[in-house]
Amino acid sequence: MALYSEKVMDHFRNPRNLGVIEDADGIGEVGNTKCGDIMKMYLKIENDIIVDVKFETFGCASAIASSSMATELIKGKPISEALTLTNQAVAEALDGLPAHKLHCSVLAEEAIKSALVDYYEKNGIAYDKELFAKKAVCCHE
Repeated sequence: MALYSEKVMDHFRNPRNLGVIEDADGIGEVGNTKCGDIMKMYLKIENDIIVDVKFETFGCASAIASSSMATELIKGKPISEALTLTNQAVAEALDGLPAHKLHCSVLAEEAIKSALVDYYEKNGIAYDKELFAKKAVCCHE
């Protein structure tokens, strides 16, 4: 069996929504220097809908694929729906990740939440901090 699914390899080789949104409404950056994976998410939000999302990721194939898939899963969706996105949903949408690479899907979830926190704080919107607790998972722990 191959280490990575065809979907992981497709999103790694042909990442969707790669890049920067210069006038982003929310920007989130997460990562773990111990792992070497760093993700940055950019959100453009209109009327509580994520109308555009881009990412920059420094990391392995799983990190890039997780970022790409996560952007696809939230683009065009209401913020409320993006908040329900889990790392498990990202991994499942990629037809699975190796156990030692699941932290990449966790980082994708956290990057989105970090960008939403930035959006809330920039706009003075109250939010439940419990919804944004980090999972702190790393491939070397």
